[in-house]
Amino acid sequence: MIPVAYYLTTSFVLFVVGMYCLAVKRNMIKLIIGIEILTSAANLNFITLSAYGKPGQVDPLGHTFVIMSIVIGACVVAVALTITVNAYRHYKTLDVRELKRLRW
Repeated sequence: MIPVAYYLTTSFVLFVVGMYCLAVKRNMIKLIIGIEILTSAANLNFITLSAYGKPGQVDPLGHTFVIMSIVIGACVVAVALTITVNAYRHYKTLDVRELKRLRW
């Protein structure tokens, strides 16, 4: 059995990569990917803590939350990609800084 520290370290690395994408990248699609990486880190934490919470038992509530999170995340990505496609068609750019300047 793999120790819990490996899962939590992997989740932390995913969280750092997702935050890096949100902080540095300017492309809307890369921002959406960064948000999905953050969601994957949270899902990994839920699964890990539900599996290692009590020795010999797995709490199904964590798995339920992860399944709902995946479904809601898919809906959010679909809406975000629709907004991205419409923004590209209208403004011919996906750069977030340029889209902020177009507001005024």
